Amino acid sequence: MQINENGSWRAFRHRNFRILFAANAVSNIGTWGQRIAQDWLTLQLTHNSGTYLGLVTALQFTPVLFFSLHGGALADRFDKRKVLIGTNIGGGLSAGILGLLVVIHQVQLWHVFALACTLGIANAIDAPVRQAFTTEVVGRPDVPNAVSLNSANFNAGRLIGPAVSGASIALFDTGPSFLLNAFSYVLVIISLTNLRKSEFHIQPRSTTAGSIREGLRYVSARPDLYAIMIVVFFMATFGLNFQIFNALMATTVFHRGPGSFGLLGTFVAIGSLSGSLTSARTERFRKPMFVIYGAMVFGTCELILVCMPTYETYSMILPLCGFTALSTLITANSLVQINTDPVLRGRVMGIYLLVFLGGTPIGSPLIGYLAEKVGVRQTMAGCASIAILAAVFVWSRFRNRVGVPKDFSIDVVLPPTYDNKS
Repeated sequence: MQINENGSWRAFRHRNFRILFAANAVSNIGTWGQRIAQDWLTLQLTHNSGTYLGLVTALQFTPVLFFSLHGGALADRFDKRKVLIGTNIGGGLSAGILGLLVVIHQVQLWHVFALACTLGIANAIDAPVRQAFTTEVVGRPDVPNAVSLNSANFNAGRLIGPAVSGASIALFDTGPSFLLNAFSYVLVIISLTNLRKSEFHIQPRSTTAGSIREGLRYVSARPDLYAIMIVVFFMATFGLNFQIFNALMATTVFHRGPGSFGLLGTFVAIGSLSGSLTSARTERFRKPMFVIYGAMVFGTCELILVCMPTYETYSMILPLCGFTALSTLITANSLVQINTDPVLRGRVMGIYLLVFLGGTPIGSPLIGYLAEKVGVRQTMAGCASIAILAAVFVWSRFRNRVGVPKDFSIDVVLPPTYDNKS
């Protein structure tokens, strides 16, 4: 593999990135395997209840509402590597405990609820810190490439994890999937302890109080940032619910088992991985308007998905949905990171992740309930339409304001409208 300054693999020039990438490859397989196992375990314990499935998803993402902004503040004020070690310990313990409960046949629904919430707390703190840590690992010029490669890694796990987990569930029940994920956290912790601090691209850290408020004020002064976040909120909250949609389509519409359910996640991942790899080669096209148009295309693809009459045709459209979703989200993530001042990057990424995941605690139970009572296809169509309408609204209001303002320099600490004394 040839690695040069302008190549699609240039983030691999950094030793620390290579170490983390390898550990995260195993961790991502475990993460996606656990997601399939958690959904299937919930359906087993509740006799295929879409309402409970949505509730478990909500409990896993509810901590985002309370901890992601604080995670962003931690990223700007403390050693990111140490914070990440702590969050991975928490995530590993929650996965391991749930796996043991399944293996000894003592698991109950409330265990799934509690441990999903525990894992959610660890992830809510981990996500903004990890996003900001990417800049320290590879340096700002290579951030867009690193984001694409990390997304490709994540979706390679999505390609493998669901299929492996589905086969494992069919043979051994859900316990091994949770235990594998717990082991993957150990590998990430080992990799974090083996990074070379001398090779970090250290950013200045904030020492001020009220740092979360500063991040909010910064974003509110940047139309190019909050226009992207509005699109991402509606796209993620309503459009990106394949965990719920696929589980219910597989069991209640197509009447398939855990293996077929796991394969649906793999089909999404085929498109997502393709979108990630394509994004690594098309960084020059990353503009805010691409996010808006991408959300429109994604919503249209999901409407097409709704109309597919069989398991096979449904599976054929899933890669297209995955491709458009990931291409759009990678662009959004990269733009927010590289167009944010380094001093505030952790807090801004905390806000971004709150927007990205914060609607899930409310949206997932509602979507699960509607899918159960109204119908899966009807609910999917409604969610896709909301994502499209939100993108159209942002286009109509912000199409002349989504570029990075000329008054802003990426290296300027605060925008002209931001008064640090007030």
